[in-house]
Amino acid sequence: MSSRLCWTLLGAAALTVTGCGGRQEGASAPVVPVNWAAVEQAMGRPGSMQPGDVYKFGFPRGDLAVAVGGIQLKPALALGSWVAFKATESGAIVMGDLVLRDDEIEPVMAKLAEGRIDVTALHHHVLHESPRVFYMHIHGMGGAVALAQAIHEGLSLTKTPPPSATATPLSLDTARIAQALGQAGKVNGGVYQVSVPRPDTIREGDLVIPPAMGVATALNFQPTGGGKAAVTGDFVLRPGEVNAVLRTLRAHGIDVTAIHNHMLDEEPRLFFVHFWAVDDGAKLAEGLRSALDVVTAGAGRRP
Repeated sequence: MSSRLCWTLLGAAALTVTGCGGRQEGASAPVVPVNWAAVEQAMGRPGSMQPGDVYKFGFPRGDLAVAVGGIQLKPALALGSWVAFKATESGAIVMGDLVLRDDEIEPVMAKLAEGRIDVTALHHHVLHESPRVFYMHIHGMGGAVALAQAIHEGLSLTKTPPPSATATPLSLDTARIAQALGQAGKVNGGVYQVSVPRPDTIREGDLVIPPAMGVATALNFQPTGGGKAAVTGDFVLRPGEVNAVLRTLRAHGIDVTAIHNHMLDEEPRLFFVHFWAVDDGAKLAEGLRSALDVVTAGAGRRP
């Protein structure tokens, strides 16, 4: 082989590896540092760092008195707005879920649009609640502080109360529930909350979406007395898992209350199956565990 041909081939190989921009293919670009204190100031409340470098804010709707079948819902059970930020190479991405009364939907949506925050879904999560509440899922990309300001302005059109540090005791045998589920959780606002990440990786374009940004199955238990609990939350599922989980939940006396998408461009495509039941806490946990096992079994069969 001539020296000229050798250098030509080496040069072509170098272009293949680095690309025209000189960056090695597959290498991640550095993220833009985010001043989280400034984001907190724009949001008007503190947030907290979660696994996966996700900075999350909670907005419990303690101003709403919502009941299902005589059970008053605690904000941590099903009335908690939240948004989560993650730094990217061009700024930040934010995703979230806002709990709204019907008369808040249009003004909040209009204000978010002014701040270039997209709405990706609008629907119910539970059934027969009084008064009815809606859940607006949102998505934005850009400067983290500007995104926070836009969300803050949208929420300012609601009666979402300021943050509160009040601790609420929990009269529920969480050890039995954790044993039945095979998953431990945490107590938050008088509710036992369990988060179960999916067994696969969720992406939006080239960005990995961590579980803390809303792609983990959420199982929430609110005590109702005598060892019983109201349970609600959502399973995060691939299309082929939806009906198997639906059948499993219903076989264990757990009602399915909604099936829908929360995002627009995720890969793989995800569906969110919401549920509701009131019964012995550990018994409900066993039913939810059976549904979790469906997801685990399906993951084992996928390439």
